[in-house]
Amino acid sequence: MSYVEKVFGLGDIRAVVTGGAGVLPKAMAGSLAKAGATVSVWGRGTSHPVQEAVDELKRELAEEGIDAKIVGETVDTGDEAAVKKALESTEAAIGLPNLLVNGVGGNKGKSDFVDIDTDVFTEVLNMNLLAGLVIPTKVFARRWIEKGVPASIINVASMTSYVPLSGVWAYTAAKSAVLKLTEGAANEFADAGIRVNAVAPGFFIGNQNRALLIANNETGELTPRGQAIIDRTPFGRFGVIDDLEGTTLFLASPRASGFLTGVCIPVDGGYLIDNI
Repeated sequence: MSYVEKVFGLGDIRAVVTGGAGVLPKAMAGSLAKAGATVSVWGRGTSHPVQEAVDELKRELAEEGIDAKIVGETVDTGDEAAVKKALESTEAAIGLPNLLVNGVGGNKGKSDFVDIDTDVFTEVLNMNLLAGLVIPTKVFARRWIEKGVPASIINVASMTSYVPLSGVWAYTAAKSAVLKLTEGAANEFADAGIRVNAVAPGFFIGNQNRALLIANNETGELTPRGQAIIDRTPFGRFGVIDDLEGTTLFLASPRASGFLTGVCIPVDGGYLIDNI
């Protein structure tokens, strides 16, 4: 085994990736599988069936010559009872997971503050904060503590965890809280050997934000918002999924980041350090 494999190999990792049918969580699941982890992809299966996402991921990795160990679970992570049941099912399939990637999230709509739809605000808050962090973390951490299992959590934060973005009030509120709950949970769970960290992707093109950032898919012409983001990103481009691989493996590996907890790593092309 090479030095790199010793430090970043994940053969002993059994990971659950929630929101795994989404572009970024799916990419993170693929990175973990490439490094040897056994991965359970969790998703609601409403717009994209979970098994379809699993099969697609396996097919992509097979084209790279990787026989990935990936299973799927259809579950609403906003339902605590459903999460408990899904964890039991996952444990029966792959053993007790020792890594949770909280990938559920997203946004709906954009408005001035005075025009906030409070029903939509609550829905987005629940999606990103309760389903996207609180409920899975509560269920998994309780199980790990009861069993005395050292483990790790990777939350998915955002640029708006640091800087409020115009018009997306609920998403800003939720992702700000993700950053603070990452820090607080890391402190509480440290005695149990549970690390809690986060990754904050910059602007990556996904299904939900494509129309907000790209005006013409054929020409690549940007919307005014998309152009404003590029103008404030020192690297001068949007992120691509490969940009998340290294950070995902680093935070997942007990050898590489075993003394690291409560931190959030921006993967943003320099967006947060843009200045005049």
